[in-house]
Amino acid sequence: MVKIKFNRRILVVLIIAILTNLHTASAENKPEKLEWLKDAGFGLFIHWSVDSQIGTVISHSLVGADDAYNEFFFKELPQTFNPKKYDPDQWARLARVAGFKYVVFTVKHHSGFCMFETNTTDFDIANTPYRGDITRELVDAFRAQGLKIGFYFSPDDFSEFYRQGMLISRVRDEAVPTSNPELMKLNKAQVRELLTNYGDIDVFFIDGIRGLRDGGLKEYIWELQPHCLVTRGAISTPEIAPSTGQSLPEAMKNEPWEANFTMGTSWHYKPTNEHYRDGTQWIHSLIETRAKGGTMLLNIGPKPNGEIPIEQESILREIAAWMAINREAIYDVRPWDVFREGDLWFTRSKKGDAVYVFVTNLEWRYGEWRTFRLNSIKTTEKSKVTVLGQNDQVLEYKPEIIPQTRWEMRNGQLEITAMRAQRIYNDRTWPNPVVLKITNVGQL
Repeated sequence: MVKIKFNRRILVVLIIAILTNLHTASAENKPEKLEWLKDAGFGLFIHWSVDSQIGTVISHSLVGADDAYNEFFFKELPQTFNPKKYDPDQWARLARVAGFKYVVFTVKHHSGFCMFETNTTDFDIANTPYRGDITRELVDAFRAQGLKIGFYFSPDDFSEFYRQGMLISRVRDEAVPTSNPELMKLNKAQVRELLTNYGDIDVFFIDGIRGLRDGGLKEYIWELQPHCLVTRGAISTPEIAPSTGQSLPEAMKNEPWEANFTMGTSWHYKPTNEHYRDGTQWIHSLIETRAKGGTMLLNIGPKPNGEIPIEQESILREIAAWMAINREAIYDVRPWDVFREGDLWFTRSKKGDAVYVFVTNLEWRYGEWRTFRLNSIKTTEKSKVTVLGQNDQVLEYKPEIIPQTRWEMRNGQLEITAMRAQRIYNDRTWPNPVVLKITNVGQL
C-alpha cells in the first residue's frame, strides 16, 4: 500500500480555490433568465422621484448646485411630496393592456431618495406626507396583473455624499462605491432590504457611472437571489433618447440585450419644454429592436401627484391597440436571416415555424390591395400567408369582396398580395405597421 502524505496548507489552498471557482461560476445570470428576456421583448421603465415636483432632470440637478439648492432638495422637497392620485392598479392594468411583460421601477436614483421604506436613511417615501410604501404597492399591483417585477437601483447616492460633507459628483474617486466604504455599506443594506422585503425580484438594473466598479453589487444580488436577472451591469443596455442622439445597434446580436428608451427628452416628468415622439415612431423602434434580437424597455415619468401624463398614456394606448393585433410577432421571437429588406422588417417565431413581416412607412388604406416582394423567404407547399389580426374573409359592408391573401414564388422572389381589411379607427385610417405572417418557410 502506498501512503500519500498531504500538506495541510496546500490542501486548504485547494479547497479555497475550488470553493472560489464554484462561487464565481454561479455568480452570473442564469441561462433560463436570459432566454426569458429574449422571449419577453417589451418592458415598462418608470422613473419617478421626489424632484418630479419641480420637473428638473432626475437627480442630476444636484451636481454643480450650491448649498442653498442642496438644502432645498434634501430638506424641503420630501415635505411636499404627496402623490395622492397614485393608483398602481391602474398603472398595472394599462401596462398589461399595452403589452408589457415586465416593469422596472426606479426604487433609488442618484439623488439617494428611496421610493421604498428603508431603515438606512430618513430620505425616503416613509418620511413624506404620503407615508405609504410606493414600491410595495406597485409590486403587489403589477404582480396581480401577471407582470414580472424589476428594480432600478443606483449605487451613486448624492444624499450620502451630502451627509458626508463631500462635493456631489459622479466621477471623483470618493464617489465610487469601491472607494467609499460607508457608501458601499449603505448600498448593500438597501439591496438586502429590496431583495428580502418584496419577494422574488425578476430583474435588477444597476446604474452607475463606473459600470463594473459597483463594489460587487451584482454578485451580492445573485448571492441573495440567484435567479434574479441583472441587466445593466451584466448585459448590454444602450440608452436611447432624442436628446442624446444615440441609436440602436447597426446589426443583429445573438446575445441578450435591452434597449432603454425615453418617450421624450427626459427620463423624469418634464412639464415644460418637452417633445414626444409619436406612437408610430415607438412602434417602429419596438419592431427594429426585436428584429435585431433585443428587448425594448420604454420609459414613462409620472407626475408628482401620481398620474401618468396624458401624452404618455396616449402613446401607451396607441401601442396597446397595435399590440392587441400583432403581439404574436413580438413575443417569443428571434431574428430572421436578415432583419430587413428596405421598409420590410422581420422576426421569426422561436419555434421556427413562422416568419413575421412588418410593413412600415406605408400609407396602406383600408380595403386596398398591396403587393410585396421578398428576397429572403421561400414558401413551401405547406406555407400559409395571412395578415395578423384579420381573418382574410370579410371586408365590412362589402360582401362581394373576399380579402384573401395570395402568394407565389416568382423569379426567386416571394410575391405576396394582401388587403388591409380590419377596421381599427372609425375613419378607417391606420398609420401603423401591418404584419404579414408566413408559416412553414423553406430554405432558399
